[in-house]
Amino acid sequence: MRRWTDKSVSGFLNVDKPAGITSYDVIRYIKRIPGFNSKIGHTGTLDPLASGVLVICIGNATKKASKFLRMEKEYVASLLLGMTTDTDDIQGKVIAAKQVDPLMLDEDKIRMVVSSFKGEIEQVPPVVSALRKQGERLYKLHRKGKTIIPEPRKVVIHEIEIKKIEIPRIVFRVVCSSGTYVRALCRDIGKELGYGAVQESLIRLRVGQFRIEDSVQLEKLNSESLKTYLLPESIV
Repeated sequence: MRRWTDKSVSGFLNVDKPAGITSYDVIRYIKRIPGFNSKIGHTGTLDPLASGVLVICIGNATKKASKFLRMEKEYVASLLLGMTTDTDDIQGKVIAAKQVDPLMLDEDKIRMVVSSFKGEIEQVPPVVSALRKQGERLYKLHRKGKTIIPEPRKVVIHEIEIKKIEIPRIVFRVVCSSGTYVRALCRDIGKELGYGAVQESLIRLRVGQFRIEDSVQLEKLNSESLKTYLLPESIV
């Protein structure tokens, strides 16, 4: 069996992260490939609930990780109306619930509210996130029982379109600037519709030029295939 022993090899892996694991679990998986002995990192966290494009940097390509901060992202999200949680997604602790009446939510109103988020908006990030406050991650502060409301920040929603409406669910596609939290977007859309909402599922379709149709499933990576799927450092 060929072994991954060349430390000078560098490049990017476009991995299709499965739901149910952390972004760092992907790093751990690759590190366990026999013979792997290179620097490694990812270019932007995907929550465990989310799946899709996770770009992995290997070798000298880790020096280019910061370039991904400026790249736009594309997602498909499923929003569930009638629930508010502390994490803004379906896995959080429920803090409010409200019965959704389909007769009070016509399709035109839903489309109008969703489209109103297009452009530059001020978004308050989730209180449970990897953002830092006073040097500590917000999710760690949350575990300690400390709730800190993050400062609102400007993000850009380049495109947003509804793919399906099946009350209490709304499925939409969004292209947004880096720094946008889609679960916060779901929360705010629900608030505008008067019911609250959480992110039920999320698929990242694209990070810059890295697309999900070109990604590799994690289980296909091994000592034999790793170099096959490695994209050149010069691509970024």
